[in-house]
Amino acid sequence: MLRLEERPGTRIGLGDPGKMGSGEAWAELGLGSSMGKFPSGMGQGPGIPSPVETFGGVCLPAGSLRTVSYPLWFITMPSDLAKKKAAKKKEAAKARQRPRRGHEENGDAVTEPQVAEEKNEANGRETTEVDLLTKELEDFEMKKAAARAVTGVLASHPNSTDAHIINLSLTFHGQELLSDTKLELNSGRRYGLIGLNGIGKSMLLSAIGKREVPIPEHIDIYHLTREMPPSDKTPLQCVMEVDTERAMLEREAERLAHEDAECEKLMELYERLEELDADKAEMRASRILHGLGFTPAMQRKKLKDFSGGWRMRVALARALFIRPFMLLLDEPTNHLDLDACVWLEEELKTFKRILVLVSHSQDFLNGVCTNIIHMHNKKLKYYTGNYDQYVKTRLELEENQMKRFHWEQDQIAHMKNYIARFGHGSAKLARQAQSKEKTLQKMMASGLTERVVSDKTLSFYFPPCGKIPPPVIMVQNVSFKYTKDGPCIYNNLEFGIDLDTRVALVGPNGAGKSTLLKLLTGELLPTDGMIRKHSHVKIGRYHQHLQEQLDLDLSPLEYMMKCYPEIKEKEEMRKIIGRYGLTGKQQVSPIRNLSDGQKCRVCLAWLAWQNPHMLFLDEPTNHLDIETIDALADAINEFEGGMMLVSHDFRLIQQVAQEIWVCEKQTITKWPGDILAYKEHLKSKLVGEEPQLTRRTHNV
Repeated sequence: MLRLEERPGTRIGLGDPGKMGSGEAWAELGLGSSMGKFPSGMGQGPGIPSPVETFGGVCLPAGSLRTVSYPLWFITMPSDLAKKKAAKKKEAAKARQRPRRGHEENGDAVTEPQVAEEKNEANGRETTEVDLLTKELEDFEMKKAAARAVTGVLASHPNSTDAHIINLSLTFHGQELLSDTKLELNSGRRYGLIGLNGIGKSMLLSAIGKREVPIPEHIDIYHLTREMPPSDKTPLQCVMEVDTERAMLEREAERLAHEDAECEKLMELYERLEELDADKAEMRASRILHGLGFTPAMQRKKLKDFSGGWRMRVALARALFIRPFMLLLDEPTNHLDLDACVWLEEELKTFKRILVLVSHSQDFLNGVCTNIIHMHNKKLKYYTGNYDQYVKTRLELEENQMKRFHWEQDQIAHMKNYIARFGHGSAKLARQAQSKEKTLQKMMASGLTERVVSDKTLSFYFPPCGKIPPPVIMVQNVSFKYTKDGPCIYNNLEFGIDLDTRVALVGPNGAGKSTLLKLLTGELLPTDGMIRKHSHVKIGRYHQHLQEQLDLDLSPLEYMMKCYPEIKEKEEMRKIIGRYGLTGKQQVSPIRNLSDGQKCRVCLAWLAWQNPHMLFLDEPTNHLDIETIDALADAINEFEGGMMLVSHDFRLIQQVAQEIWVCEKQTITKWPGDILAYKEHLKSKLVGEEPQLTRRTHNV
């Protein structure tokens, strides 16, 4: 049997070979094009074993296929294929045997980037450990996509700016996340996608972003998935380089102008080009970066000098800069401070196309969203309005649904009782019983109202810590800088905290909020001054990188049993873990298979059973759903010890903080109002207006 093999870069002529410069006469072939069948009686061409029926999904008429002087197709015998496959397998086996640099045997990355033997094809530089990790992330995303199955039918017009998908189903590793539901995304709407941790919100966004859902091709989609990789480019360059759309649009507009200067499509292209005004592009890119916390100097630093959180901000700035028709954002406020959160909220309010975002911040959803999509019980349910309106509407609908459910159940019980009592009585009663039986059958056939299935309620718990006399921690004339010649982060701080402390630390990134918590735990030492702690105080610190300590090969149950061997009974540990929303199969699945939110719950369970007197929580809400955050707030309010919180979630701060401390200008200032007043202060700064509030600058 002969095989017609396509090679990269090969060209095949359609029509006259003499017109090889014409776009109509040539089709550029690449890897992945569909191969044709070869029935008899169609077309001809030298060197081709039999005529082609289809090519890339296009039927070719007889005699339209031509060849040129260099070979277009290669006849590969079965024996040649076998040799090629054997050679590839042999090369792959050699590659697997080569030792991988930059990794220890346990899989932990070495802190210093190691140079690998391979060369980066994109820029010719040697591949570093960061490149290898980036490649691993890409491979992981590909494996996730391969394990995902999506079906759906486009119900809206193919040229519509709306996207309506019916019969949508989504499975991942055989687990059904959505079943026969509908996805409705309308132009001009900003959707908040909500649901419990692990229910599949990020998976749905990923499926849309990779066009596994049949979104019309003319709708361009931008899905923000991860931070920008380290490079020698500046943040400003990284944002500006996504402006490649302009050149394509200009070429298309020029082509359409020659064909029909009055066509509607051309007018749309001109409007789009006006939005992408080149003269204002750099100014707009700089404005976006500034809103996300980048100073002019930071905008021109190399990207490799930034942490992952800052590189994520660059990726977010790129998404905002190109203004796609459909923008998908998954937890965009993670890694942002309160200032940047307020700016992003105001920026997204002006988005005029289709925005779909997943966020745990109720305050952010209230400020941005025009609609809410609730992912629940394998269905997508739609609500008009922001999050607060969703809560109100859903409560009313569920109350009406339960009233209808109880009424139907009462009717069914009454009819069944009547049929049982009089079905075999007198002729008249028997006829009435038969009538009621028919009515019952019609009710059952038309479908009964389902009982409302409420979201699972969580009940976090921090064990009693016992009392210790004040002062618990005293900070005396403390100053700190990371290096001898570096800038001073704090200067002459003096304050105390006790078991009744309930403080939220706010301020811009780089002001020292996380640094202060590290100083208080002893992870960092003061440059000057002293921090005195009670000899019996135990401190539990939750931070954004706590997940890195988890053993991903263990299940949550195995991990907790390993960390707390004094708890001998598995059933007792199951109850402990269950309080943090991990139940059944999740408790015995490898931690690597859990969602980010579920991993956070494992960390919170671990932290709680450290039995601390003081809780230092650094961005504890990242990846948690709203219900989990509420459960965390309740647990903090019931906790007997002290608490210091760093968070970008205004609602959590409002729930648990009694005082607001602002970290800026090398000191700590007590804010005179609550967190909502502080948010208004940040909003006023965006328009250059300072609020009329008197602030006391002092050592707290």
